Amino acid sequence: MPENARLPLVKPLSEALLFASNFLRHPNMLGSIIPSSRFLVDQVLESVDFGRARVIVEYGPGVGTFTGEILRRMRSDAQLVAIETNRDFVRFLQRTLPDPRLHVVHGSAADVQEILTRLALRAPRYIISGIPLGSMPDALRTDIAVQSRAALEPGGAFLVYQFTARALPTLQRTFGDVQRSFERRNFPPAQLFLCTLPGS
Repeated sequence: MPENARLPLVKPLSEALLFASNFLRHPNMLGSIIPSSRFLVDQVLESVDFGRARVIVEYGPGVGTFTGEILRRMRSDAQLVAIETNRDFVRFLQRTLPDPRLHVVHGSAADVQEILTRLALRAPRYIISGIPLGSMPDALRTDIAVQSRAALEPGGAFLVYQFTARALPTLQRTFGDVQRSFERRNFPPAQLFLCTLPGS
């Protein structure tokens, strides 16, 4: 086999190894031992009107499975803020996704408003979250939901994908309007929560 025939496998393999090693070290920070499937990515992003989105925020980008696809679909003048607590993932994203529209921030989702202010960005139309809200203490889970609601522009949406329904009561208390769906082709099967705000 020619040497260059193996090159396309290098990036996916390095992503999988980095993701799995961090899951084993920090299982409560990641919802799954493997990155999200194409089925899950497509279903979550189905709810995004990329033509209207000038700012998008992603919580817990990991190895960039969603991040790369968001960048591929979004406007040339849009901005994506990826907030990640794991420094290994931050470095990986900065190295593998050198897109000027992407801001990779080492920080907490609870600080989303402060991060947006620091970057001098407007309120996001969408916040996309794969962080395991159900594994967090209730106070932190509530804080992230409340801060996310406050950060969104009118008519915006908080798109949450999880592997349990433990976060649903918090999302319902915070947003009121929450639509629930499932993606069973992902491993493990995922639950999706679309939390929308009234407005334009």
